[in-house]
Amino acid sequence: MPPHPAGDVRATARAAAELTLHGLDDVRGDLTLPGTGAHGTTVTWASSGPGVVDPAGTVHRPARGEGSARVRLTATVTRGGATATRVFTASVRELPERQPYAAYLMAYFTGEDTADGEQIRMALSRGDDPLHWQELNGGRPVLTSRLGTGGLRDPFLVRSPEGDTFHLIATDLRMHGREGGWDEAQRTGSRSVMVWDSHDLVHWGEQRMVEVAPLGAGNAWAPEACHDEALGAYVVFWASKIYPEEDPEHTGSTHNRMLYATTRDFRTFGEPAVWHDPGYSVIDSTVIRHDGRFYRFTKDERSPSSDTPGSKFITAETSPELISAPYTFLADGIGRGAIARGEGPAVFASGTTRKWYLFIDEFGGRGYVPFESTDLDSGRWTVCPGHTLPPGARHGTVLPVTRQEYERLLAAYVPVG
Repeated sequence: MPPHPAGDVRATARAAAELTLHGLDDVRGDLTLPGTGAHGTTVTWASSGPGVVDPAGTVHRPARGEGSARVRLTATVTRGGATATRVFTASVRELPERQPYAAYLMAYFTGEDTADGEQIRMALSRGDDPLHWQELNGGRPVLTSRLGTGGLRDPFLVRSPEGDTFHLIATDLRMHGREGGWDEAQRTGSRSVMVWDSHDLVHWGEQRMVEVAPLGAGNAWAPEACHDEALGAYVVFWASKIYPEEDPEHTGSTHNRMLYATTRDFRTFGEPAVWHDPGYSVIDSTVIRHDGRFYRFTKDERSPSSDTPGSKFITAETSPELISAPYTFLADGIGRGAIARGEGPAVFASGTTRKWYLFIDEFGGRGYVPFESTDLDSGRWTVCPGHTLPPGARHGTVLPVTRQEYERLLAAYVPVG
């Protein structure tokens, strides 16, 4: 057999050495095992414990009480007739104990009027009451940006299916002190989102900046995420203006549409695709799942006119599938008559009654205003009476938390006495 070309041998050795897998010392979710490597190589995987981590990276964590499992993952890197191997060891954490939710955590920002308004603040509900809140960290930001534009808007918190990992994503945008206005921010803005990870909602890993929008995009606004069991991945979605290749300076006219990409780890993302484009500008989609259906709430970004009474308010739709089936219209103009205009909807279920809450950001006005409904399919939402939300809270997330998580947050951020 003739010897392998020296170039292929060197390439596979280098590519194997350059492979990186994140978080192997504490695996709590599916892994991204790349199928291609550097220098034109392909990568295949084998597992010593396919019942725990299979060759596709799907993780089946040991049951509670069984302890962590260690699995050897062998990468075989190939180019031409040459191969090289590298072994990684993954420590897969046992499943956590499921606990009921007892309260709510809100992540939000307060706006561009102050120097620190475009950073991430948090608040806890007072007990299990989602209409009354106490600020964490004395009302000061909990997370601040040291990357990109230096600004953080529209924070979104998502809990993993297993329950003990949290990802926080946010828009990379700072309008405070920005020389350009909103139009410029959508033509030459950031195409990346900011990401943090945590296992306890108190200690967060290093901030990272991940490019998600395509090259023709002028912005990547208000990212959110929903885990799709059918895909075995998170679907991350955001708004972007997309400019054609023949307009590299983004001088023409276009509109925001909702894009999405899939990810397992909020590090490696699939190719972006259009999720929702009605032919006019839409932003700020959020989703909740109930009884096997998905309910999507989106801001209609058109300029108001007699022909577009739902403009600058929220539209509701529903679908049996998150991304692979069309959505059916339920209602538009949600918020009209109660607020002057609305964006940044945050939807969540009550933990005590059959009711849902929809917080809508009255931008340029009061910030978040809470609405409620007992029927997601009805499209009818009414303002909640008697509420006290965090001062200036705007476009963010409300996440149900357990009693243990609630007390941990209080201990970390609310001084005693």
